[in-house]
Amino acid sequence: MKRFAAVDLGAGSGRVIVGEVEDGSVVLSEVHRFPNRPVKVGGTLHWDVLGLYREVVDGLLKAGPLDGIGVDSWAVDYGLLDEDGALLGNPVHYRDERTAPAVRQALTALAPERHYAATGIQFQPFNTAFQLVADRMADLATGALLIPDLIGYWLTGRAGTEITNASTTALLDPRTRAWSAEVADALGVDTGLFAPLREPGAVIGDVLPEIGLAQRVPVYAVGSHDTASAVVAVPARDANFAYISCGTWSLVGVELDSPVLTEESRAANFTNESGVDGTIRYLRNVMGLWLLQECHREWGTTDQAALLEEAAALPAAAVVDATDSRFLAPGDMPGRIAAACAETGQVVPRSRAAVVRCVLDSLALAHRDAVADAARLSGRRVDVVHVVGGGALNTVLCQLTADACGLPVEAGPVEASALGNVLVQARAAGCVDGDLRKIVRATQSVVRYEPRTG
Repeated sequence: MKRFAAVDLGAGSGRVIVGEVEDGSVVLSEVHRFPNRPVKVGGTLHWDVLGLYREVVDGLLKAGPLDGIGVDSWAVDYGLLDEDGALLGNPVHYRDERTAPAVRQALTALAPERHYAATGIQFQPFNTAFQLVADRMADLATGALLIPDLIGYWLTGRAGTEITNASTTALLDPRTRAWSAEVADALGVDTGLFAPLREPGAVIGDVLPEIGLAQRVPVYAVGSHDTASAVVAVPARDANFAYISCGTWSLVGVELDSPVLTEESRAANFTNESGVDGTIRYLRNVMGLWLLQECHREWGTTDQAALLEEAAALPAAAVVDATDSRFLAPGDMPGRIAAACAETGQVVPRSRAAVVRCVLDSLALAHRDAVADAARLSGRRVDVVHVVGGGALNTVLCQLTADACGLPVEAGPVEASALGNVLVQARAAGCVDGDLRKIVRATQSVVRYEPRTG
């Protein structure tokens, strides 16, 4: 039996999960979970990346003997380094509003049509390209590492830029899997700040002795964008599926062999992110469970399950656009939802349960639209929708998604990012080969939801 640790950092929490791999099967066990709390200082929202790193090390020390470690996290954010490799400041959170002037500057310097044709990445105000244009510290830096690469650097002393996450920067050409000189030059971004690109499965290096592990352990590059790892763990039987990696965000799309770079695709705000094994994750970002998380935070909800059950008993009423950037920033989510309903002439949800029902229906409809558009724009037939990640536990949302899509939904695995992370490590170590999804189907349980009619 071999044991691999997946460091899986989400926007709301992080975890260290150990996968035990033996005879083509994998069993996951969580050894450490910790909150990920942003910090606002001087009007800027930051990640507490040093606190996260401390928790990562604590989790690895709890994990016991290991044969490998892999790190995945959310996308787009980065740390800047000086010439000695020291961090110049806490990374800025993608929900911070600092990029607004930079977006206007970038749109003047490079037409959106040209930008999309070069990178295939949907327009988001937090794209790394825009963040670097806005970042006044970038001129002082000699290096930049995306969040999982930064954690890997601190663990091993070796820098690199894993390609699935690099593709989310809106600076990478998805056809060549190299930096786009056209985009970098137009925006005045120095892609030389980033360490050399590397593929999932590459060995980064051994954990440094100062970390305190009892033995030498290699750190592997995995699908370091958590969605890339999650898609590895989709238990699909053939190519005719859509996936919803549902957590803080819902990433809704299909897996392709090549990008879709048409103007119609750009107008539909679809993105072409690089996946494991040279695939393309063709998807749209939907706000996801962030809408519920912010409502619960505002309310101080103590029994979310009871509120969800109450919401499920209500009839469908108002809905909002779950892709609208008005919901991106933290703060008073129930108020923003109510305002959006009022602006569109709908009945404003007054009770907490009504707000939750509005969110669930809105997400289900956004999932439906994204699945239908992904199939139409890519030409890929979709026979089943796989929901992976924490949203797989939300039985109401899964059923509403099946109803809206008119397709069966198969929910699970929940810890898909960690599972995909472990499987890529295990394959790189020679413990498994062949179809990784076959292992997922054989070892992970899923719940099937059939669409209801009427």
